[in-house]
Amino acid sequence: MRRLALLLFALVLLAACAPRPSPPEGSMIDNILVGDVRETAYRGHDDLLSAGLGLAGLRAKAPAFADTIAPTPAELRRRAIHTNWTGIADFGPLGGYGSLYGAVPDVPGREFSAFARVSGAKSPHRVLVQVPDAFDARARCLVVAASSGSRGVYGAIALAGAWGLPRGCAVAYTDKGTGTGYYDLDSQTGVALDGTRAARGSAPLEFAPDAVDSAHGTAIKHAHSGDNPEADWGRHVLQAAQFGLAMLDRAYPQQAPFTHANTRVIVTGVSNGAGAALQAAGLDQAHLIAGVVALAPNVHVEGRGRALYDYASEAALLLPCALADPRFDRVPFARVHGAAPSAGLARCARLHEAGLLEGTDAAAQAHSALDRLRAGGWEDTALATAASSTTFDLWRAVAATYASSYLRAAPDAMPCGFRFGAIDAHGAPIAADAATRAAWWSDASGIPPGAGVALLGGTDASADPAGAAIDCLRALWSGDTADARTLRASVAATAAKLPRADLPIIVAHGEDDGLLPIAFSSRPYVASLEAAGRRPVFWRVPHAQHFDAFLALPAFGDRYVPLLPYGYAALDKMWAHLAEGAPLPPSRRFTTQPRGAGVLEKAALALDAR
Repeated sequence: MRRLALLLFALVLLAACAPRPSPPEGSMIDNILVGDVRETAYRGHDDLLSAGLGLAGLRAKAPAFADTIAPTPAELRRRAIHTNWTGIADFGPLGGYGSLYGAVPDVPGREFSAFARVSGAKSPHRVLVQVPDAFDARARCLVVAASSGSRGVYGAIALAGAWGLPRGCAVAYTDKGTGTGYYDLDSQTGVALDGTRAARGSAPLEFAPDAVDSAHGTAIKHAHSGDNPEADWGRHVLQAAQFGLAMLDRAYPQQAPFTHANTRVIVTGVSNGAGAALQAAGLDQAHLIAGVVALAPNVHVEGRGRALYDYASEAALLLPCALADPRFDRVPFARVHGAAPSAGLARCARLHEAGLLEGTDAAAQAHSALDRLRAGGWEDTALATAASSTTFDLWRAVAATYASSYLRAAPDAMPCGFRFGAIDAHGAPIAADAATRAAWWSDASGIPPGAGVALLGGTDASADPAGAAIDCLRALWSGDTADARTLRASVAATAAKLPRADLPIIVAHGEDDGLLPIAFSSRPYVASLEAAGRRPVFWRVPHAQHFDAFLALPAFGDRYVPLLPYGYAALDKMWAHLAEGAPLPPSRRFTTQPRGAGVLEKAALALDAR
């Protein structure tokens, strides 16, 4: 059966996107499975959607390992599912998940997982298909999703799994070349298909960098694969769709073949996963995809908007200073003990000395930094939530990781002096211990810091210790060195192409998104489609920002509404259109209301307004 599945997989991989150089339209692409397909049943005290945790278990602390050094595959999977649910959804007591919207029912079924590689890539990536026992063979449905952010293969379960599995759809996931298969350079171990640690050469690994004899610390697949995976996110999604169809053949051989002609393929995603969905839409020459729902996508098109690296490196440079402006006095996470951070004031002074900011005092310099951000297209609603990404040092982590990816850097040759590795309680670099390594696959988000791995280097002993490395990261976008030209070429390769004219697309985005501002991503993407005669549905959601999981934090959730309900609603509308012939909903701007200090109420979402 495994050989039959592999053969079917190879045969159905018709190109919606081609390897470089591009072959004729509709030709085959070379996709390779690495090792075996792992099939596992989850029933009884376990299931597909929550690993048996249910809503109460997802709201609780992450489940513990019986042996912290050697967790079992089942324990790792359960904790990975918990991590990815809680990293996306708001399970706070006031947020309304499970009562006002969303549910976590028990969904028994089977999983099929494998490592795969797109042609031309050095490193494999994960694909995984969940087939519920209640798969609806009369209305065949396959939901396909790439992970959000740089998360592992379960990174879209809170959207794609939560919507598709209870409805009898199979769900195919891809980590799109990112993920949490961290490689430990000190012990020369990586992550096997079942999530456990394995030595290099002993088993197929999720990621193993080129051998670096003298390197220490941690290698991260997104940063160090050598593939610029973002340029292939669309291909990863299409490959996951074809893998999903092949695994349905394996799960239900008497009903095979499953093809895009008899199985509705809906592609969805959040954040980077949504950007991958839109990339796939632009590559789908074979009409594999029936519809797309993209939630807060990281997407850019040539000549419109701004690429993530551009505005992330700008935010890393200017926002620490801009946050000293009085407009941020009451913004959550913009102040530490009520005062502007001293490092931010030092950044103001340094940028002024460099001639980049006006003003002779910190107040004027902060206002000048804010003016520069606004001149670059930042809107005040986005800046308010971008403050949290600054305080959590997310801009620097994103810029360092993406710069390494775009430059195809080795773990010991990251740009601007950065590296990744474990630290002790005092922040000193150390070799990761066995327990820390064992939990990386289940606990990490794909971009350190987190799960015992820190972003190291890139600092000095000056008053603005991160300043010089931030200048370096920004110069990779604005400069004219060989590395800068390489980085910009890598970013250009990630631009989404025009989808086919009849492909239904719904894009939903929060207007207060400070990580992927709507002005730089969804709005220009939709405008490009409209200029080409396409008719995408565009849902704009005031008072929604990027991280629903942040809504459980004090003084944050009362200002915003969650975005996930709009993803579920958009998928409902897409299914009604595809399966029942209902018209697509209109583009609209919802009349939302901030949650306030109480429990989220249905009226605040305004989903039933029309």
